[in-house]
Amino acid sequence: MSDPADLNRRITLNTLRECKRRDEKFTCLTAYDASFASILDSNGVDVLLIGDSLGMVIQGHDSTLPVTVDDMVYHCQAVSRGSQRALLMADMPFMGDASPTRALESAARLLKEGGAHIVKLEGGAVMAETIALLSSRGIPVCAHLGLLPQSINKLGTYRVQGRDDEEAQRILDDARLLEQAGADALLLECVPSGLAAQVTRSAKVPVIGIGAGGACDGQVLVVYDMLGITPGKRPRFSRDFLAQAGSVPAAIAAYVQAVRNGEFPGPEHSFE
Repeated sequence: MSDPADLNRRITLNTLRECKRRDEKFTCLTAYDASFASILDSNGVDVLLIGDSLGMVIQGHDSTLPVTVDDMVYHCQAVSRGSQRALLMADMPFMGDASPTRALESAARLLKEGGAHIVKLEGGAVMAETIALLSSRGIPVCAHLGLLPQSINKLGTYRVQGRDDEEAQRILDDARLLEQAGADALLLECVPSGLAAQVTRSAKVPVIGIGAGGACDGQVLVVYDMLGITPGKRPRFSRDFLAQAGSVPAAIAAYVQAVRNGEFPGPEHSFE
């Protein structure tokens, strides 16, 4: 992944699987427009997540819930135009996957109209049927477990998931079930680092972490968080790479290097 020649080759799911097999870390950051997509691409970010976090950092909402499928398609198109190398992962917005059939329709739009290569769905065992359907139709899926921002009204607050034995076992069981259903990757958000390491060891598919410790196969952050420009308090699991880098491209390159060499995330960015 560190060979400069790789910058001219499109990253695929096979690339990420090979990284996992070789125990090489890969990198992911959110992207919402063509300009950032181009900078991220040219500085070696392997996966661009067109996240429904755009509802908060772009649109100014207090959650991701108002984001629509149309919004996601629009931003996927913009990112696709700016990217030549990275794998493009698109979030399924709230209720875009209310039923397996609706999820299939939404995912088809994200890939066909938006240019995404894989969709990310929030939820545990309840999503198994949906993932199986999408997989059977040739749509790659990343299953998002742990903290689920789209469930904020049920959770009540953004908090670490999987700290007690029952929650931890449910996450382990869900990861196994969704992989068996056809998930091509897993994303773990805000779970204890030991639990994330256990999921990563047992999963055959690549595992991406955010606030999940350094054992995951890949790492993702909201790009505005890692540049220190998100209003308000920055998440504990993030780090301001711009503060010392001096420019946006240098900050992105520093993030890529820190993930690949195992420097980030450190214990101070993780939960026990």
